[in-house]
Amino acid sequence: MTNTKTQIMRTLCLILFFMSTLISAQIQTPQPSPSSELLQTVGLTEVKVSYSRPALRGRKIFGDLVPFGELWRAGANKNTTLMFSDPVKVGGKPLEAGTYALYIRPGAKLWELFFYTETENWGIPQNWDANAIATVVELPTEQLTEKVESFTISIDNLNNEGANITIRWEQTQVSLALEVPTDSKTMASIEKTMNASPKAGDMYQAAVYYRESGRDLQKAKAWISKAIELDPDKYWMYRQQALILGELNEKDAAINAAKTSLELAIKAGNQDYVRLNEKSIAEWSK
Repeated sequence: MTNTKTQIMRTLCLILFFMSTLISAQIQTPQPSPSSELLQTVGLTEVKVSYSRPALRGRKIFGDLVPFGELWRAGANKNTTLMFSDPVKVGGKPLEAGTYALYIRPGAKLWELFFYTETENWGIPQNWDANAIATVVELPTEQLTEKVESFTISIDNLNNEGANITIRWEQTQVSLALEVPTDSKTMASIEKTMNASPKAGDMYQAAVYYRESGRDLQKAKAWISKAIELDPDKYWMYRQQALILGELNEKDAAINAAKTSLELAIKAGNQDYVRLNEKSIAEWSK
């Protein structure tokens, strides 16, 4: 009798196990418009793009599936959003730091891009709020020679002061100029650090930035000299000292700094710096 009860209990347990497995099982299929997230540092500003990527699948998109003159959610599914960690400019227009939903009103030759402060919508908001429009940018369209299968947003042509946010699909492309406050943030950081207790690396970075941004080279010269005094065995510091002195037209001092950088680079096995210094020495020796 005991064995029979035990067998029944085992059978019930197996039935319950298989039932729970069937209930929890889920069919997995690929998303027709897979989600994508793009993170990019532009200068000192963090930019994040979150969007879904519908595909052509042989369809006509602009002027058909996406009508000209009507608002479009710039992708599929939930809002396409763009986040900026600092106040920026888009298409030359100021935009506060924050996250914005992107909507587009496409035309045959011109697109309007709307940066919308309400970001928790699925598609176009039922009640479009003009007060939620942070800014609108008009952009001319470009025709591509080849088709782009998946709706694509990319951040291209990066530099310290900005980039281009490029939107491509089918054979249409628009490019949005993005400007970021790198210089003001960097200068504020330099001022704060140099008025506190700067280390050798701080003075080196400040000197390099002053040279590269065309600022006071005498100040850059003083900072790089102090950096080398505190940390005297770095070939890259002597290299920057040589460049600063070269731009000040102090050729003999520049050659001496480059020779020191060259010797240290040879010891470190850095052939890039060896070539750079040899080239500079030859130029300044003419």
